[in-house]
Amino acid sequence: MSQIRKVVLAYSGGLDTSVIAKWLQQTYDCEVVTFTADIGQGEEVEPARAKAEAMGIREIFIEDLREEFVAEYVNPMFRANALYEGEYLLGTSIARPLIAKRLVEIARETGADAISHGATGKGNDQVRFELGAYALSPGIKIIAPWREWDLNSRERLLAYCEQHEIPVEMKLGGKSPYSMDANLLHISYEGGVLEDPWAEPDESMWMRSVAPEAAPEDAAYVELDYRRGDIVAVDGEAMSPARVLETLNRIAGAHGVGRADIVENRYVGMKSRGCYETPGGTVMLKAHRAIESITLDRELAHLKDELMPRYASLVYNGYWFSPERLAMQALIDNSQQYVNGKVKLKLYKGNVIVAGRQSDDSLFDEDIATFEDDAGAYDQADAGGFIRLNALRLRIAAGKGRK
Repeated sequence: MSQIRKVVLAYSGGLDTSVIAKWLQQTYDCEVVTFTADIGQGEEVEPARAKAEAMGIREIFIEDLREEFVAEYVNPMFRANALYEGEYLLGTSIARPLIAKRLVEIARETGADAISHGATGKGNDQVRFELGAYALSPGIKIIAPWREWDLNSRERLLAYCEQHEIPVEMKLGGKSPYSMDANLLHISYEGGVLEDPWAEPDESMWMRSVAPEAAPEDAAYVELDYRRGDIVAVDGEAMSPARVLETLNRIAGAHGVGRADIVENRYVGMKSRGCYETPGGTVMLKAHRAIESITLDRELAHLKDELMPRYASLVYNGYWFSPERLAMQALIDNSQQYVNGKVKLKLYKGNVIVAGRQSDDSLFDEDIATFEDDAGAYDQADAGGFIRLNALRLRIAAGKGRK
C-alpha cells in the first residue's frame, strides 16, 4: 500500500466519501480519481463534480448507468425470480457489481493503482464491492477507510471536515434518522429506531409508496408484454429497460405496493433489520412468475425454483461474477426462450393480483385441462395405473411395517 500513487474512489459527494477523498490524499499522499454513478437513486449527481473540484481532484467520472443497470443486472436477476430468504428483492446487492466493474475499468483507463469505497466494516457492501473487483482484476489494491481510520462517528467526520475545510451541505432538520441506499430498483432503510425489531417504522420514512390504507379505492390494471423473460412494453407502449422500471415504480408506488420489513442474515455473520421499498420490482416478480406459469415446462420450472435460493444467496453475498452464478445464469437465460406473451395485473391497496396471462408459446391446453368433455384428449382411466406405480414403494414399505 505504500506504493499507491493514484486511487479511484466510488464517490457520492456526501459526508462520508468527501471525507474519504481528503483522507486518501493525506494518508497515502496520492492522487484521487472520483467516480459517481447515476443508477436511479433519485438525486442529482452532477453537483458531485463541483465538490470534487473543490478538493483539487482533476479526473472526475460521472456516468448515467441506469439502462445498463436494469438491462444487464436487474433483468437477469428477475429472470431467476431471485428472492433472498423468501422476502428480499436484492435491491442494494444487485447494484454493487456494476459499480465494482466501473471502478476497475476506470482504474485501468487512468492508470490507478487502487480503488476505494465508503462501505463500513460491519456490512455486506464491503464484501460485494471487493469480491466483484477481485474477480475482474485479481491484482487490484483496495482501500477501505472504515477498516483503517478512527473517524467512526458523525461528529468526528464533521470535525475532520471543519479542520480540512471540506464543504458539507447541512440539510434543515438535521441528519436523517436512517441509513439509506437508493437506486432505480429500491430504497433501503436501516439504523435509528429500526435497530429495535419490535419498533414499527414511522409512516414518514417511506419515500416511493403511499400507505396501503391510503391508496386509491379503485384498483389499477397494468398489462406487461414479455420477450424472452424481460418486460418490453407497459400497457402496449414499448419501453427501454430503465423506463419500464421507472414506470412500474410510479404506478405501483401510488397503490401502496412494494414495502417490506425484514430481519435478514448478513454474510458477515450478524442479523440486521431493514425496511425496503421496491414497488416496480414487486410487480416484476409477480408478473414474471405468471408468464412462466404458462410457458415453462413443469420440470424446468421446478428446477429453476430449486436453484433460486442458491442464486439469490450468490447475489446477496457478492458473487455476481463467480463461475457458479454465470453458469446458473446461462441455464436460466436458456429457459427464457419461450417466456413470451402478456400478463395483466390488478394493483389494489398494496396487493399485486394476477388478472390474466396469455402467450403464443403457452403450454396450457384448454382441451386437456377442461372439466367438460375433452373429446378423448385425456383418458382418465390411465390415472389408475399411474397412481399404482407411484404407490408401489409406499405399499412395500407399509407391508414391512415401516411408517
